[in-house]
Amino acid sequence: MKDLKLAEELAADPKENAEHVMLVDLARNDLGRNCTQVKVKTYKEIQYYSHVLHMVSEVNGQLKPESTTPRVMGDTFPAGTLSGAPKYRAMELINKYEPQQRGYYGGCIGQLGLDGSFNQAIAIRTFLSKNNTLFYQAGAGVVSESVDENELNEVNNKLGALKKAIELAKDF
Repeated sequence: MKDLKLAEELAADPKENAEHVMLVDLARNDLGRNCTQVKVKTYKEIQYYSHVLHMVSEVNGQLKPESTTPRVMGDTFPAGTLSGAPKYRAMELINKYEPQQRGYYGGCIGQLGLDGSFNQAIAIRTFLSKNNTLFYQAGAGVVSESVDENELNEVNNKLGALKKAIELAKDF
């Protein structure tokens, strides 16, 4: 019942809806550079994860024959969920105001097949092990309707799953 109540609150939250609409529009725009028939397949579906709920939409399109994998990557990366919109200006602001580089966080892990197939995933809620130290990060989408305390709670909830993974790994 608690999850259902939280899902209803998420679906009705004006800030979350404004943020989500912005991200769907950005995805449509990014895909439109290299695709025809860009469509929103699913819209504002609530998905449940161990420590957070997410509003999820799926945007897809038919790749144009002249589009290449490097071009598609360049036109869609970084994902709007990691940059914001307008993307170029948002990235300038991130570079200006964030105290350190994001490193691997918000990057991607992918595979390019010899047949030209390409699949990638955004590197969020992911560990980087370097020199016997684990690094991890999380973020939240900030829009004009954001409340600082709520955004901090969102970040801490996202980090909760990673902290739990560390606790479970100690038992091995």
